[in-house]
Amino acid sequence: MKISATDELLLSLLRENARASTAQIARRLNLSRTTVQSRIERLEREGVISGYTVRVRDEFERGHIRAHIMITVHPKQMTSVVAALRAMPELRLLHSVSGAYDLIAVGVVPSVDAMDQLTDRIGAMEGVERTTSSIVLSTKFER
Repeated sequence: MKISATDELLLSLLRENARASTAQIARRLNLSRTTVQSRIERLEREGVISGYTVRVRDEFERGHIRAHIMITVHPKQMTSVVAALRAMPELRLLHSVSGAYDLIAVGVVPSVDAMDQLTDRIGAMEGVERTTSSIVLSTKFER
């Protein structure tokens, strides 16, 4: 589906704050509230917007360890590895990527010891060949 520049701006505002009122978004886009509501409904109906989520403030998780965990998987076991990773609540997202690794997960845990345990659990999974982790020092921006 092709979307307009206005729809792109609308999506950007929703990424910043999906709970913003239709009136607030309309003022920022210089559109009527009903136009914004119609655009949101159309984007949902056409599957462009597939859902809404919660982002937790960095201060809430201050002291937590966040890491990118790169994972190499035996090809025939990708489906079972992804299913097992999905069941781990410490993992916030999982990307399938090209290059030296097959997957990149983002894990968030309260301590370095917990991150060590998480990466050990992932590395011990049937079908996982190896893992490499990079701890996130700071996030410069997120959309």
